[in-house]
Amino acid sequence: MFVGVLQVELDIPAAHSLKDKRRVVKSVLERLRRTFGVAAAEVSSQETWNRAGIGIACVSNEGRHAESMLQKVLNTLEHERDAVVLDAQIEVL
Repeated sequence: MFVGVLQVELDIPAAHSLKDKRRVVKSVLERLRRTFGVAAAEVSSQETWNRAGIGIACVSNEGRHAESMLQKVLNTLEHERDAVVLDAQIEVL
């Protein structure tokens, strides 16, 4: 069993309050869960109105498959119109 973990730091330039940020983050997380079947949550920067630390995980029977899945998730995030990827790290355990 392999567990893939993707940590992403997002900038949310249009957010002017925590309410704006949470609307964007909630939408992004729901879309990732629905599209890719991954577990996703905001894991850091919860009280910063224009940044979000997102954690995404998937489980697979092959390490390459887990890494490939998370790379697709990252590619999707890089094309997100409401958020900009500042940093990302993929790790397969």
